[in-house]
Formats: sequence, structure tokens, C-alpha cells
Amino acid sequence: MPIIINVDVMLAKRKMQSQELAEKIGITQANLSILKTGKAKALKITTLEAICNALDCQPGDILEFVKE
Repeated sequence: MPIIINVDVMLAKRKMQSQELAEKIGITQANLSILKTGKAKALKITTLEAICNALDCQPGDILEFVKE
């Protein structure tokens, strides 16, 4: 998949647990896990905005494009 979601990297930088992030952004841990593993087929802009707000980062810190 050419789009990589680097939520784990930002969680580690912010020293935050997945459960805490899930609670802050209002999604289940299962859905956050789907995002973290790259199995998500879509990402709502509102969810991306909530992640960036909770982790105090930019969308480019979360999303990365890698050519195949």
C-alpha cells in the first residue's frame, strides 16, 4: 500500500498509549488498530483532524506516500 499511516511513530514521540488516543478522538481501539496496521481503506478528514489535534502534529506527520 503506497500510503503509510504513522500513528505508532507519533504515539511513541508523544509518549501516549493507543487507548488514550482512541478515547481522545472518540473511536474504538479496534478501529485505531486498523488504522495503525494500514488495513484501513479510508480515513475521514474529521478523524485525521482529531488525531492531529490529540497528538499536536500535522497531517504530514501521520501520512506518508511511498511509491511501489
